Amino acid sequence: MNISEYKGVWVFAEQRDGNLQKVSLELLGKGRDLADKLGVELTALLLGNDIDNIAKELLAYGADKVIYAESPLLKHFTTDGYTKVICDLINEVKPEAMLVGATFIGRDLGPRVAARLATGLTADCTSLDIDSENKNLLMTRPAFGGNLMATIVCGDHRPQMSTVRPGVFEKLVKDESRTGTIQKIAAKITAEDIRTRTIDVVKACKDCMDIGEAKVIVSGGRGLGSKEGFELLKEAADILGGTIAGSRAAIDNGWLDKAYQVGQTGKTVRPNLYIACGISGAIQHLAGMQDSDYIIAVNKDADAPIMKVADLALVGDYRKILPEIVSEIRAMDK
Repeated sequence: MNISEYKGVWVFAEQRDGNLQKVSLELLGKGRDLADKLGVELTALLLGNDIDNIAKELLAYGADKVIYAESPLLKHFTTDGYTKVICDLINEVKPEAMLVGATFIGRDLGPRVAARLATGLTADCTSLDIDSENKNLLMTRPAFGGNLMATIVCGDHRPQMSTVRPGVFEKLVKDESRTGTIQKIAAKITAEDIRTRTIDVVKACKDCMDIGEAKVIVSGGRGLGSKEGFELLKEAADILGGTIAGSRAAIDNGWLDKAYQVGQTGKTVRPNLYIACGISGAIQHLAGMQDSDYIIAVNKDADAPIMKVADLALVGDYRKILPEIVSEIRAMDK
């Protein structure tokens, strides 16, 4: 492989039902930084059908160019369909790096594309940078249960690929005045290329709020003791204009839907205010919320790890402390 033939940074612009996913905009923000350091073009790769409006939005959020592959067969995600179209385009255009969101779709798509192209992929990256000497992409991710950060390089193969979880990077401010190129192409794909057929799309949690968008989160863990504990948390969240969330222990116990999980195996969040109740603060959970602007931890154990990262650590029973917080907030509103 002649890696010198590969130029440019690509971001997979994930959309669902014609709605652009937030992680795609976050990756464009980081992609813009990487492309500028390399002195190359930043391209957003969009697949779907009848979503021209999204292509224009991608330019406003930092892309120099949008490659929009359109086909009715790409309306809904299929591993076979998306993989074929993306691999064909990569083999033709030859980008040096490609970033993919570590969503349910991205975790499926990224490894399949990398395997077909015989290149490497670093999953769940928390940091991306460029080596100033050889221009390789430096991909950093947690290793050994989050106790070590490993920086990985794919020096001999292209494109260099990584997946990044939502909430890790910040999106750029939308600039409607930005201009760029939109290359709309008819995707070279047939029904025979896809081994599965989408009959219906059913959302398991129709009313779930995207906790990654929340400005205030009141989160609970094993220390709540039961599912009923979240009723108290929800009362506080409603008053603060936020949402509830939970640690992996709360989700594993069936107290809360998986969509509300914060942590390494859940979602990364960075709200203005994060209130953690009955959460000890395992490294996996801290990885998903430690970048919150202000953290309040309520725990009976003064030595719990989360107390050390909290801006305000309250030692005691959340059933006594949280009602006091709610009462004070209500008094302020009067």
